[in-house]
Amino acid sequence: MKFPLWVPRSVNETLDIYAQWAANYDADLIEAGYESPRRIAEALIKFATLKASILDFGCGTGLSGKALCDVGFKRIDGMDISPEMLVVAQERGLYDRLWQSEPGEMTDVKPGQYDIIVAAGVVSLGAAPPETLSILVDQLGKNGLIALSYNDPTIEEGSYDIVLDSEIKKERIKLLFRENGPHLSQKSMGSDVIILERL
Repeated sequence: MKFPLWVPRSVNETLDIYAQWAANYDADLIEAGYESPRRIAEALIKFATLKASILDFGCGTGLSGKALCDVGFKRIDGMDISPEMLVVAQERGLYDRLWQSEPGEMTDVKPGQYDIIVAAGVVSLGAAPPETLSILVDQLGKNGLIALSYNDPTIEEGSYDIVLDSEIKKERIKLLFRENGPHLSQKSMGSDVIILERL
């Protein structure tokens, strides 16, 4: 991975990085031992029915969609800000629907439309900003689930957990699961997998 990933950057810089990276993204992450999508999917099946409708928010090339399919989920849509990444995701044939979204917006999504929103490595330092979590919470109906991961640099930075703690204190969500484990196992980087329920 040749890009400085876990640093603050503008939306345009992020789009440029993923446009350049799309063709090699899967190979680079697999080589680095990318574990978070699998860990998210395996945690999620403890709390959700396999019939649940899922939005893979920031789906990228579809690695998270593949992990969800591998544990038995079948009703999966995906959205991402990078058209180049979406081309790769489309080739996987895993998603019922894929579309390009606008940064900071839940483009073409109605509140309560999905039972679960998955954001594997998306709400994190260098990608979507901390307040994105609140946008995801807004889109869920009662008892809807959010499944996401915070990698080690994101946890260390602190602002993402501030938003998470605020949403819990406001009693908009409750924490069902949080567990640290490998994120990029070949880079000795961990992540917390987090499952939240909308109240």
